[in-house]
Amino acid sequence: MKFCSLYSGSSGNSLFISNNNSKLLIDAGLSGVRIQSALKVIEENPNEISGILVTHEHSDHIHGLGVLSRRFDIPIYANEDTWDAMIGDLGKIAPHNVKTFDFDHALVVEDFEIKAFKTSHDAVASAGFCINSGKKSLGIATDSGIITAEMMESLSGCDLVVLESNHDPSMLEAGRYPFYLKQRIKSDFGHLSNEIAGNMALALVKAGTEQLVLAHLSQENNYPLLAYETTARILTGAGVILKKDVILTVAKRSGVSEIIEL
Repeated sequence: MKFCSLYSGSSGNSLFISNNNSKLLIDAGLSGVRIQSALKVIEENPNEISGILVTHEHSDHIHGLGVLSRRFDIPIYANEDTWDAMIGDLGKIAPHNVKTFDFDHALVVEDFEIKAFKTSHDAVASAGFCINSGKKSLGIATDSGIITAEMMESLSGCDLVVLESNHDPSMLEAGRYPFYLKQRIKSDFGHLSNEIAGNMALALVKAGTEQLVLAHLSQENNYPLLAYETTARILTGAGVILKKDVILTVAKRSGVSEIIEL
């Protein structure tokens, strides 16, 4: 299995996963042109994308979704509530590319078996995913204000987990965001802080995760090094040896990150 974060942050999100001849995008939150350019960087052809999984309907996750589906005839997979919430923003989607999943049954897309789980976010039915292919598994958990038992259970044992580490609470409090937005971000339906991400990372490593990618960093209220050092401190403080017990990286906000092979 191959994984690459094409973009990950408050200004737009899109992740790429492949195995053999099966290729998926998770979200398409930037323009179609920018996502095509990112795929070109990693030498992938958008015509070969098997489907796009959608976590939720916010614009930083669906901005280029309709364009890519029309341009390359790509199926879009979302739960029914998310379809209802986003369909008006996508433009015309070919009926054969409208696909649904639910939280109770696994979804199979070519070589991938995908189990969706609920996250705690201010969207109608936000989702994370555990994606299995052969003996390898990858978990994706962004856009959640808290760590739920369902999230932890779904992600435990995944070989690689992409985990939100959105903000530093001190930077958020001292920053220029209006009060209502600060309250939203730090609420149970907002985004995970660096500290919460670090504690979840420790639990995941104890459950068998070997690679962690910190993702969806705020441009205003975080720094990549700060996110990394917060989780690294929590892990090493518990006796975890970085690069031996777990490989920890941070996804780039506005460009293509390194390719990870599982």
